[in-house]
Amino acid sequence: MNSKDKASGTGWTTGAGTGGDRDARLKQALKANLARRKAQARARAAEEPSRDELKTEQTGRDTAGEAEQDG
Repeated sequence: MNSKDKASGTGWTTGAGTGGDRDARLKQALKANLARRKAQARARAAEEPSRDELKTEQTGRDTAGEAEQDG
């Protein structure tokens, strides 16, 4: 970090008062990332058939409950 970064406020700072700010930023970023990943998972689930549906389409029959019958 050079003196320009210090003057503009964009550099890393170390001091007693910055720990809480960093934690708050990390918490906010984590929350935003989690929300984005959940939205992506919902979108994927809505556009792709489930694994069970794929098995049914590939085999032409319902595969649910086969493990119980084999046992």
